[in-house]
Amino acid sequence: MNKTFNELDISDHIEILKFIRSIVGDKHLITSTWKMQAYSKGWRYGEGKALAVAKPSTLVDIWKILQICVEYDVIVIMQAANTGLTGGSTPYGDDYDRPILIINTMRIDTIHTINNGKQVLGLSGSTLFKLEKMLKPFDREPHSVIGSSCIGASIVGGICNNSGGALVKRGPAYTEMSLYAQITENGELELINEIGIDLGTTPEDILNNIQKGNFNETQIHYPNKLASDNEYHKRIRDVNASTPARFNADTRRLYGASGCAGKVAVFAVRLDTYPIPKRNQVFYIGTNSSYVLGKIRSDILSSFDTLPVSGEYIHRDCYDAAKKYSKDTFIAIDKMGPSFIPKLFEFKRRVDLVAAKIFFLPDKFSDKLMQFLSYLWPNHLPKRMEEYRKKFEHHWIIELSEESIEEGRAYFNEFFKKNEGSYFECTDKESQKAILHRFVAASAVARYHAIHQKKLGDMMSMDIAFPRNEKDWFEVLPPEIDDSLDLKLYYGHLFCHVLHQNYVAKKGVNVQKLKEQLLKSYDERGAEYPAEHNVGHEYIAKPALSNFYKNLDPSNTFNPGIGGTSKRKDWK
Repeated sequence: MNKTFNELDISDHIEILKFIRSIVGDKHLITSTWKMQAYSKGWRYGEGKALAVAKPSTLVDIWKILQICVEYDVIVIMQAANTGLTGGSTPYGDDYDRPILIINTMRIDTIHTINNGKQVLGLSGSTLFKLEKMLKPFDREPHSVIGSSCIGASIVGGICNNSGGALVKRGPAYTEMSLYAQITENGELELINEIGIDLGTTPEDILNNIQKGNFNETQIHYPNKLASDNEYHKRIRDVNASTPARFNADTRRLYGASGCAGKVAVFAVRLDTYPIPKRNQVFYIGTNSSYVLGKIRSDILSSFDTLPVSGEYIHRDCYDAAKKYSKDTFIAIDKMGPSFIPKLFEFKRRVDLVAAKIFFLPDKFSDKLMQFLSYLWPNHLPKRMEEYRKKFEHHWIIELSEESIEEGRAYFNEFFKKNEGSYFECTDKESQKAILHRFVAASAVARYHAIHQKKLGDMMSMDIAFPRNEKDWFEVLPPEIDDSLDLKLYYGHLFCHVLHQNYVAKKGVNVQKLKEQLLKSYDERGAEYPAEHNVGHEYIAKPALSNFYKNLDPSNTFNPGIGGTSKRKDWK
């Protein structure tokens, strides 16, 4: 009979750790509170205590660890790169009713290509960056090639959070073909194989065979199941719809591992890949009217024969903040490549952990050090972008490919003869820097807050999906809210009306009340939230999403408390 948290004593903890240590080895079982912080503290948000962090090297080892956790009634938090923005891959607080084990999967990074690279099998710790490199010989690319891929995010993490969607033709990360473990209503650990490959009969055989690639073409099936969101290109073209194009609680895209937010233990996912366009062209748009961008968006989505690759919006204030406070990240990626970024963030995390133990070093020491070093580097942005910054409030970076390049060129030439604003076609270097500048803008608010935190209130990062027919997409806040804010930064994926709206409150402002006011304003506009970062511990899961979690995990063993749900066993 399982013991509850209150019944577990130190001898139980020792026994649990003894069993897990026998599986992963002493080196890969972390029990030191200080060393665990890299795994128990979110990349941007949330932290809590854990019994230990286990870092297995095989899928079979994960299965064995899960068996121990079920036997001893231990909470399991599955974690890959821990790059989430809403704290969904770490404990949150210390009010759980059972001990917590974090299983970090980054040692299990195998990726198999199938059907000449048209599909891939990504194991639990495989990364988008590694996948992108693997697919290049096939002239194909993964679902996401900007943003999370640059900070080492995992393939499985994207599926679990229905994340992404910046690439207009592809939609959120989604599959109906996965391999995962769940705990039944009777408290039994069960392996669910929906990956479409004959891998054996026992859990150990299935997990061992998929990790080692012990299967051939005859064992791979192509059932009538999706390995990507095949309807998104139609949804995004419907610019008159009164609902958002994509959001995390969309019941259309909650299936098994997809959108599970860690409520099952995902071993592998099967995903479609995409041909790399032979020709690409980036157009840089500037205007002082948000309605001009809205008109362009509507025209392109409803009338162009070929959809754009992407369309990344950035407001002038955010442009300025990113130029100053994200400069070091920009330079690191530009000079050393995306592969350096996971190492940089890991180094940054460790510097802060060490600094916290040295009394004379300031809080957020790594941010302050990197910010100081960034001042020594000259201006990193292209001249034409800087000229547009002076002229225009709203900036939109639109990437077109193949036939749509000529279509776009003709359209922009005619459009700006009659409408306010302008555009230019980027060189290859300008294209890279424009897209990179937009990407690093996501880190500007955190750096600004870290540098000036003594004179500021809390910060909030909102991830909002507005209806496809929303014309007043650019936010104008009422004075009672606006006056309580020190900083507002707006950027996002304008074609799908997903905006990231970052705020820093003035000192002394009740941020919880302010957040409620903002969310109420989004509700009144028919918006959904979060759009792509998932609920984590920052948002409340709506009924459709929380019910999905309960059906996946009736005992509430995996990642309890997610989306403001119960942390108690059996959802009590």
